[in-house]
Amino acid sequence: MEKIQMKTPLVEMDGDEMTRILWQYIKDELLTPFIDLNTEYYDLGLEYRDKTNDQVTVDAAEATKKYGVAVKCATITANAARVKEYGLKEMWKSPNGTIRAILDGTVFRSPIVVKGIEPCVKNWKKPITLARHAYGDVYKNAELRIPGAGEVKLVYTPADGSPEETLSVHVFEGPGVVQGQYNLDDSIENFAKSCFEYALETKQDLWFATKDTVSKKYDHRFKDIFAEIYEASYKERFQAAGIEYFYTLIDDAVARVMKAEGGFIWACKNYDGDVMSDMVSSAFGSLAMMTSVLVSPNGYYEYEAAHGTVQRHYYKHLKGEETSTNSVATIFAWSGALRKRGELDGNQELAAFADKLEKATIDTIEGGKMTKDLALMTTLPNPTVLNSRDFILAIREKLEAML
Repeated sequence: MEKIQMKTPLVEMDGDEMTRILWQYIKDELLTPFIDLNTEYYDLGLEYRDKTNDQVTVDAAEATKKYGVAVKCATITANAARVKEYGLKEMWKSPNGTIRAILDGTVFRSPIVVKGIEPCVKNWKKPITLARHAYGDVYKNAELRIPGAGEVKLVYTPADGSPEETLSVHVFEGPGVVQGQYNLDDSIENFAKSCFEYALETKQDLWFATKDTVSKKYDHRFKDIFAEIYEASYKERFQAAGIEYFYTLIDDAVARVMKAEGGFIWACKNYDGDVMSDMVSSAFGSLAMMTSVLVSPNGYYEYEAAHGTVQRHYYKHLKGEETSTNSVATIFAWSGALRKRGELDGNQELAAFADKLEKATIDTIEGGKMTKDLALMTTLPNPTVLNSRDFILAIREKLEAML
């Protein structure tokens, strides 16, 4: 068959360790045999990030602004042990954090629902998509270890020379800790718009939750901005689409989610989204069965796997030992990016290929062929456990039959 052509490149961000190995398997077996793959390549592997003083990460994010769609492999966020292991110049920041800050997007994570991989929460029948505000809060905090008695104050010094505003945080009588957080109206507005637009695009209800009863200025600002934007720009569009915007407190949202059937988007502040996305993914089965897309209100999309680099399997791979590593989330990162590229370019053949790639992946698992992690949790009888490469080859067999 003639290969599918691509009009506009994807931004391709390669990654680290076992996911980098899977990345190449996926390209070799599931993509390049069928697509004349057109990408602008950036190596976000830790060694090359170190070589470029992390400029490659910034360049990849800027390229995403240029082309509109990116696909990213999982990457290492360096800690002290990684600095020593790789001989790094310094402890480089999270590539995801850098990219999210430049694109100012919202991360949407949704489980891949497969028959035989049943959620722990038995009433969850449809995916629950987590929308995480990927800016500020505890991830951009300033904090101090307080050595002894004294007072901590918040001080705002206006740039126009107006009088300072001072607020006492706490009078310490002994040692303790203190933390300062911030966010920006512009970023919260972009978060809200991304959530409302994604809800309309996917035709799902949107829930949003904070703790505004306790945080009467910080969290309440999130609540107010969402409400103002909804009333001004989205209420009529939501009503026409037959979907709902629903606000509640974060603790009430957690209680409701546990009793819901799913099928909605749950928008959370940065820390809440970080925690709750792992809870939802684990309850649905595995982080390796979770899609993740960064959506910017400016029209940029970055697709990635929601998990890490599978370090333990990579060390086995280096020793020549067999691994059975789940590549589903990475496959769906590629399919999501290809579909979006096809939609934006009016390339129906490319978008249809992405749909078939996802179906071939799901059909392979539902047909009883899967990696070891899924075999340990499946309700399907007598599953066949495949190694990392053979699982991808089994998907290729299904895909070739569809094409």
